[in-house]
Amino acid sequence: MLSSYIAPLLLLLTSSASAQTPQKNNDLIVAAAADLAAIEQPVTAMFQKMTGRKVTFVLGASGMLARQIEQGAPYDLFLSANERFVADLAKSGRLLPASVRVYAYGRLGLWSRDGSVTSLEQLRERRVVHLAMANPANAPYGAAARELLESAGLWVAVQGKVVYGENVRQALQFAESGNADAAITAWSLVFQRGGTLLPDSGHSPIRQAGGVVAGRPDEAAAQRFLDLLASDEGRQILAAHGLGLPQR
Repeated sequence: MLSSYIAPLLLLLTSSASAQTPQKNNDLIVAAAADLAAIEQPVTAMFQKMTGRKVTFVLGASGMLARQIEQGAPYDLFLSANERFVADLAKSGRLLPASVRVYAYGRLGLWSRDGSVTSLEQLRERRVVHLAMANPANAPYGAAARELLESAGLWVAVQGKVVYGENVRQALQFAESGNADAAITAWSLVFQRGGTLLPDSGHSPIRQAGGVVAGRPDEAAAQRFLDLLASDEGRQILAAHGLGLPQR
């Protein structure tokens, strides 16, 4: 499956002409925040059943994906983990303003490979030598993680332990491989793997928003995919994978 960190697509950024050319395989290309990895298979399968169209997710940090869209990357839809990135792109004309909507709310999760780190306070302990989290400069979950640690009075104690991944999936991979003793990542990635749900009162809400990329040949299909996420079936998939739902 074409999914996270698809390097070949980045080569398309070198030519503005290629950014305007439909994909030969006719896939709908979705630039998606890395916390959405778990919903890729069920939601794309549902969309293909409905429309006959295949969907390719390109997973990454929302800030990085937003910059690629600014540079003309050939994405049809942007599913960000940060509402601001979407709003800025819509204001600049890169996204269709009428398409923009909040589709989910994210939560932070704490995970360790042996399951022994289950609270933020334990991050002070000597056995936690490295703590992985997404880079706050590009990843909304990373910014929320730092904000949470600061509000809990832990940032000064743990910042020397922090190793940054490009996004929440890479941060989790650091902990999975043993290169970090724990990771603060997206709850959607660890809620079925023994993770600990962290409080959302210590950081700004993670409002995940999406929008259709303007000027692409598949605007209608991209809008339909975004509408699917807001449908009863789409909301069930989001909720089943640890994401909060906006009110209708």
